[in-house]
Amino acid sequence: MTKNNNQQLLHESHTNSNLKFPLCLLLDDFENPLNVGSIFRISDALGVTELYLCGSTPVPPNKKITKTSRSTEKSMTYHYVKSAEQTLTQLKADHYTIIALEITTQSLDLVTLKYSNYEKICLIAGSEKQGIKPSLLRLSNNSIHIPMLGINSSMNVATACAIAVFEITRGYKKKNINANDTR
Repeated sequence: MTKNNNQQLLHESHTNSNLKFPLCLLLDDFENPLNVGSIFRISDALGVTELYLCGSTPVPPNKKITKTSRSTEKSMTYHYVKSAEQTLTQLKADHYTIIALEITTQSLDLVTLKYSNYEKICLIAGSEKQGIKPSLLRLSNNSIHIPMLGINSSMNVATACAIAVFEITRGYKKKNINANDTR
């Protein structure tokens, strides 16, 4: 019988790669600061360059954000902007491809997104209750969705962002694209 020497690593043994991808997230009218904190943590873990917190989205300093972000809101670049529409217009002028994370009549399955066509991406996530506003959908180049196999048609917004960001950054890795290559 072979002895397994697999051991859990301590948090202190982690080294920061500082790898960032040309991906930003725009969170519009989020209600729950715990979801915002989770997305800060996801963004830090997966190499998102920056976050745009728009409309009524809670912003740091906020105890609930800090709790779920595990203090990553202190190291992640983020901006509060009132108007998501103005921010998207500026990002489009800066040659970002705007992708809405929303199931629509024209949305694509997340895994079918062709990353060779999209170097700089802004991924939009909307309100947990209302989804992404029609005005933001109109500004988007594309919509993507996560196929839902169960009885529910959606999942928690932070969980959905984690899945989408993982898949997008996986596409960047396959193409060897990082933030330094596109800016």
